[in-house]
Amino acid sequence: MEINKYIDHTVLKATTTEADIIKLCKEARKYNFFSVCINGAYVPLAKKELEGSGIKIAAVIGFPLGAMSKDAKIFETKKCIEDGADEIDMVLNIGFLKGGKFDEVESEIREIKEAIGTHILKVIHENCYLTDAEKRKACELSVSAGADFVKTSTGFGTGGSTFEDVAIMKEVVGDKAQIKAAGGVRDIETAMKYIEMGVTRLGTSSGVSLVSTGKAKEGEY
Repeated sequence: MEINKYIDHTVLKATTTEADIIKLCKEARKYNFFSVCINGAYVPLAKKELEGSGIKIAAVIGFPLGAMSKDAKIFETKKCIEDGADEIDMVLNIGFLKGGKFDEVESEIREIKEAIGTHILKVIHENCYLTDAEKRKACELSVSAGADFVKTSTGFGTGGSTFEDVAIMKEVVGDKAQIKAAGGVRDIETAMKYIEMGVTRLGTSSGVSLVSTGKAKEGEY
């Protein structure tokens, strides 16, 4: 199994510089990761750095809180696609979900998917803030709205992905959507177990460590 092809090589910290993005892209080329996952401001730079490599660019939207307006998220999405993003990782409106505003949550996901057409849409649920019932509902809404992936976490909440959460997500989405585990994928054993559970993408800043030593370094997420 080529675990590198499951990895969205990620850098999303507030302190990220252009040099960090260039380094990320060089690593992605060296280890042939599936994609890089970055903030929208750096999509044009990543597009330039990855030209001709076949490595995808995933841009985060509404990150990391998900609480901005739907129109703002749609504008951000369109701009990222225009700048060269291949995939969108959006944070759903967590407060709306918890407040029972399910129509609004579903509508936002659907309109973003409509805005990007055939491009891949991953919906970040930020499971650390949700009850099991809310996790299930988030999966149902994401699938109904046409999302391509459901994603466990931003990596910036109070917790990252867990085996228990992935099991719930897989039970709900079945084969109707793919699953991305993100946050806390810090060793090769964890990564392999997620893949065995049906995860098809891993979001991690420790991709190089995973493929070279099997274990994340201090400070990687």
